[in-house]
Amino acid sequence: MTLVTELTSRKADTTAPLIDPLVDRWSPRAFDPNAVVDEEALRTVLEAARWAPSANNSQPWRFIVARRGTAAFTTAHDAMAGFNQVWADSAAALVINIAEIADDEGKPRPWARYDLGQAVAHLTVQAQHEGLHTHQMGGFDAAALHAAFELADNLEVVSITTIGVLGDVDALPDVLRERESAPRLRKPLAELVLLGE
Repeated sequence: MTLVTELTSRKADTTAPLIDPLVDRWSPRAFDPNAVVDEEALRTVLEAARWAPSANNSQPWRFIVARRGTAAFTTAHDAMAGFNQVWADSAAALVINIAEIADDEGKPRPWARYDLGQAVAHLTVQAQHEGLHTHQMGGFDAAALHAAFELADNLEVVSITTIGVLGDVDALPDVLRERESAPRLRKPLAELVLLGE
């Protein structure tokens, strides 16, 4: 069995039963550089994000979808930290996740980043359900993206999500290959729940 075959299933070792997309979800760096995510699949994952909950139903999330081979993809790539540039180019699409931190009148939306996080989580779980994989990134120049895409002052670039199909782990540099196959670990639930029965 090859390493790639082993990595197609990295099920979480949970202490309670979870739905399959949550058990199967992980964040690969090895994407197939030739795979294309079709319009319907992208629309579906974005529709999942659209139906996330938000404070006062304000829906303070915006997305820039950049497909591999487009000018928007190149712009996103150029703003990434070098570490992320090494592997993210093989993803089929990059989704730039943006929080609307104030409304049109300038009133702050203090929960916008939290709400955006929920929308991205919905997108991620739906992508996993669709047979796709995602990886969240924070290593990029947000100001450069804000300027390049001429975003309004009330919009803040928060993260980038890669979307694609699993690729060849052996194509990654050694250090990333090791991280790709490292054990999946989480803190115990008892350490995360501060107070509860």
